[in-house]
Formats: sequence, structure tokens, C-alpha cells
Amino acid sequence: MLIETKDKLATSLARELNENVFLCYQCVKCTSGCPLADEFDLAPNQVMRALQLGEDERVLSSKTIWLCASCQTCVTRCPQGIDLPRINDQLAMTAKKRGIKPKAPEIATFRQAFLRNARWIGRAYELGLILEMNLRTRQPFKDVPMGLQMLAKRKVSVLPHFARPPKRAKPAAQKENRIAYYPGCSLHSLSSELDHSTKAVFAELDVELYEPQGWTCCGSSPAHSTDHLLATTMPIQNLAIVEQSGFRQVLAPCTACYARFKTAQYDISKKPELKKEVDAKIGYTYQDRVVVKSLLDVFDERVGLDQIAQRVKKPLRDLKVVAYYGCLLTRPPKVTGAEHPENPMQMERIVEKLGATALDWSYKTDCCGGSLSLTRTDIVLNLTRRILDNARAVGADLVTTSCPLCHVNLDTRQAALKLDKPMPILFITQLMGLAFGLEPHALALEKHMVDTRDVVARAQST
Repeated sequence: MLIETKDKLATSLARELNENVFLCYQCVKCTSGCPLADEFDLAPNQVMRALQLGEDERVLSSKTIWLCASCQTCVTRCPQGIDLPRINDQLAMTAKKRGIKPKAPEIATFRQAFLRNARWIGRAYELGLILEMNLRTRQPFKDVPMGLQMLAKRKVSVLPHFARPPKRAKPAAQKENRIAYYPGCSLHSLSSELDHSTKAVFAELDVELYEPQGWTCCGSSPAHSTDHLLATTMPIQNLAIVEQSGFRQVLAPCTACYARFKTAQYDISKKPELKKEVDAKIGYTYQDRVVVKSLLDVFDERVGLDQIAQRVKKPLRDLKVVAYYGCLLTRPPKVTGAEHPENPMQMERIVEKLGATALDWSYKTDCCGGSLSLTRTDIVLNLTRRILDNARAVGADLVTTSCPLCHVNLDTRQAALKLDKPMPILFITQLMGLAFGLEPHALALEKHMVDTRDVVARAQST
């Protein structure tokens, strides 16, 4: 039962989010598991306590509500199921409405720039966003060597990809081996390696990917931390296109897109009034018939591990691999439906079928700071170093992942870390492609910032 209180924030959070801050009994699991706790001025449990005590101004003026990376660790581990990342989002929105200057202004600037970029263009224009952020934060030469290398490797699109959703998507031909494919903005730019390798691997597995025309940005982190209706509308608008095309499943290889789709579906299922608002925004009554699948879901459920094993031509017997899932693929389980959100094993099972050795390690679902990459690179470097150090400590030859945001941080930031020995970061689809005997160019391995030639040579020598 909600305790009667005069505290405006506590009551507004209960009304707007159905989150009761008085359920918190200070077990401190949120803080002990938070990868950014050392960066905050108020620890996560202290935010909750301040809300209980009515210390509104203290909370709204804190750095914590802006720095939260929404990795979902706290809500996954909270014995009361309190959604602290969503509370932090709401607090940041409230602070902005009240004219309270953000303690992390660069993050507020990034959110505004990202959403304006997505609104004007339809998709995230990453190069333009990077240049704008460097100018706005008065660091025009930040990451210039890395940027030039990216341009040389054609990792970033020089020109934006404009997109507008159709008023009504045309039905597409339905085939037993065909599935809708929503690549997301990153796969058409910074993480085109995942797009190339996904298409190549699915072609080998005799699965046809259908990319609907007119898909637009899912909103990523800036949307859910700025406007809850917008954060729900942007994913549902894309799912409506898939639904109108006649598909009942969609593959979302980008983990951030997958998380936003799953969250939007979860929210409209719990809030009928929200669904009505979204339907009005998109001009279509969404039927919620589309099931969102991750890469690993499709490999596990639709393709099958035995089918993957049968396609292996060059077993990767000489490689020791750690699987890195990142934050959002499995958490929070109430949204993703993950059976083991802290210890998933889907990638390890694939790795073993490819003939490689999958190693146990401690960082498989830890946060790399994905949403802070352009704003607080110092934090990203610290988190990335921990992940790479642990991978090296357990004897891994490489890290495999299915998340484009994680790949960007782990692959592109290693030069800044000045590691004694760089660690190759391969998408799970690239690892599969090598085992299937595909050529490295077909998997876009040349686009990586960390040299992958040693991995390729060892894979091809079997």
C-alpha cells in the first residue's frame, strides 16, 4: 500500500510510473551491482532514500539521474522489482521541466541532438552526431585519429540515409523460410559488419531476410530518457510496418533496438491508455501480432543448433572464446522473458557447435557504458578495460558479441586503452561465417579497428 505523503516526487512517480519508492528497504543490491556507482553523487539506494524522505531538490539536482546508463542491473536484482532506471529517466524529465540545470549537460545535449537528428532524417546519422557533439562540447579534435581510421575503413556513412515511414506498408510475399528483418541505424553505418555477416550467414542457413521499406530509428536511449510516449511510439511505428507487411516475427539484430521493441510492447500491454495514444500518433491500430526476436533467439529456435553444426566446414578448434552479451539482451527478464538473465548460454552453445572452446568468465552481462560513448568516454574506457582485462585473464583469444553498441566500444576504444596486446572482437555471425568457410570480406572483417587477421588465419588453417 502506498504510504500517504506530501512528497510530490514520490506521489508523481507512483501516479506516472506505478512505482512505489516506499517499497525500498535499503538492501543496497542496486548500488552493489551498479557499474557506475563510483561515478554518482548519489548512490542508487540513496536516490530511493532521498525520495522517501521528500528531498526532491537534492535528487533533481543530482548527477546520478543523468549518468545512469540504463543497464537494467538494478531492476533485475531488486527483490521488490523497483524500476530504478525508469525512475531516473522520469526524474531527469522532471528536472528539465522545472528548469534545473543538468549536472551532466553533455548528456542532455546528446539526447536532444540525437532525437532532432532522428526526427529530421528518420534514422540516426552517426557521423553528423559525432561532429555536432564534439563542437557543442568544445572538443572539436576529440577522437580525430579514430575517426580518420573509421573513414578509411568505411565504418561510418559520410552521407545520411533519409527515411520516412509509409502511410501503409504493402503486404510482402510470405515464405516458410522468410523472416522480417529490422537492422536498425547502427547496422547501416558504424556496425555494418553485423549487417553484412548476418545476411551472409542466414543465406548459408537458407533463411531469407526481408527488410521493410521506410523503417525509422527506434529512439534508442535518448528517447526513453526524454519522453515516454515518444519512446513507445518510435518502436511501435516500426512494428506496425512489419505487421502490415504480413509478418508475425521480426529479427532485430541490434540489442538496443531489440530492447526498445520489447519494452514498447510490454508497456502497451500494461497500459491500454498508452496504446491509444500511440495508435493515434502513428495513425494505425496496432494489433500487437509481431513477435520480436534477437539473433540468438532465431539461431536457437528457428534455425536450430544441429543445423548450425551441419554447416560447419572449418571447425574453430584452435580458438578460445568468451561470449559477451552486454546489458539489454536479457535484462530485465520481465520484459525480455530471459530464463537466465545473469547467466545466458545461447552464444556459448553456438560457439561449441562451431568447434571452438567457450570459456567461463565474470563479465558476460556487464555494462560497457554504451549510451555514454560520445558523452563520457572516460567512463566507457574504464568499463571497457575491465571487460577486456577479464577476457584476457581467463585465456580468451577473442570476444564474441551480438550487440553493435558493445562491439563499437570494445573494438574502437582499444587504441585509447593502449593495451599490451589488443583483443579481437567478433560478432557471433562473423565467427559462424568463418566456421562455415565464408571469405573474410563477405563478413566485413576488414572493417574492424582491432586486427582480425590472426583469428582468420587460425580459423582457415583447420
